[in-house]
Amino acid sequence: MAELVGPRVYSCCNCRNHVCLHDDIISKAFQGRNGRAFLFSHAMNVVVGAKEDRQLMTGLHTVADIYCNDCRELLGWKYERAYEETQKYKEGKFIFEKSKIVKENW
Repeated sequence: MAELVGPRVYSCCNCRNHVCLHDDIISKAFQGRNGRAFLFSHAMNVVVGAKEDRQLMTGLHTVADIYCNDCRELLGWKYERAYEETQKYKEGKFIFEKSKIVKENW
């Protein structure tokens, strides 16, 4: 497990495993399954599930759910493919639901 020292780290809400950095936020204007969500350029200490096509608010995407590497809490999803040209910037990026992550050390 990668341990990060210093501020601006987000952790799993269940077990406090470090899963993403505040500096990797691309946008806070996303909608998750249960409310607000953030788009991140990177993630750490997560397990990526099986890919599936999912109809989201912005169209059809191939996504894979992401889970905490330690406790297996569902945290969000990874965009694997966007079918619409205007959504291609999301490919390879991660959605973390705001309710599933907590700020550590800040």
